[in-house]
Amino acid sequence: MASGSGSSKNDFRRKWDKDEYEQLAQKRLTEEREKKDGKPVPPVKRELLRHRDYKVDLESKLGKTIVITKTTPQAEMGGYYCNVCDCVVKDSINFLDHINGKKHQRNLGMSMRVERSSLDQVKKRFEVNKKKMEEKQKEYDFEERMKELREEEEKAKAYKKEKQRERKRRAEEDVDFEEDDEMAAVMGFSGFGSSKKSH
Repeated sequence: MASGSGSSKNDFRRKWDKDEYEQLAQKRLTEEREKKDGKPVPPVKRELLRHRDYKVDLESKLGKTIVITKTTPQAEMGGYYCNVCDCVVKDSINFLDHINGKKHQRNLGMSMRVERSSLDQVKKRFEVNKKKMEEKQKEYDFEERMKELREEEEKAKAYKKEKQRERKRRAEEDVDFEEDDEMAAVMGFSGFGSSKKSH
C-alpha cells in the first residue's frame, strides 16, 4: 500500500502505489457487477425537459412575519420550501435557480435535455401567437374606448357639480349664521364675551 521507505530521511510523506489502488478499484467494480446477476446496470431513462404548467408562488409570504421555534416544521420555516427536494432556500432568486437546476429536475424525473422542435411545431406556435395578438387587437376597440372616456368625463363633471352645490350650501349656512349674529347683537347678546365686533 504505502511504501515507508523514502528517498531521504527528511521526506515524511507517504508514497502511494497507484497501480495497486487501480487494481483494487477494478476488482471492486467487477464484484459489484457480479452482484447484479452478471447484468450491467442499465442507465436511468429520464423524460425530456418540459415547461412548468403551474405558476411559481413567490409573493404569498412577502411582508409577513412568522414566529419560528425549534419544533417548527421545515416547510413552515422562513424562506422558500421545495417539497420535491425537501429543502429550504432563503431568497427568491436562489429558489428560482434551484427549481430550474439539475438536482431539482432530476428529482422530478427529467433530464436537462430539451425536445428538439420540428419545423411544423415552430410554424404552429407562430400561428397560435399570431391569433393571440389578433384577439388582443380586437379587444381594443376604438368605439368602446371612446365610450369609456365619455363616461369618465361625465362622472368628473357630475363630481364637480356636486362640489359646487356643496359650496353653495355652506355659503348659505354661513349667511344664516351672520343673520343670527345680527339678531343677537340687536337683542344685546354680542359675541359671548369676545371683544371683536362683527360688522
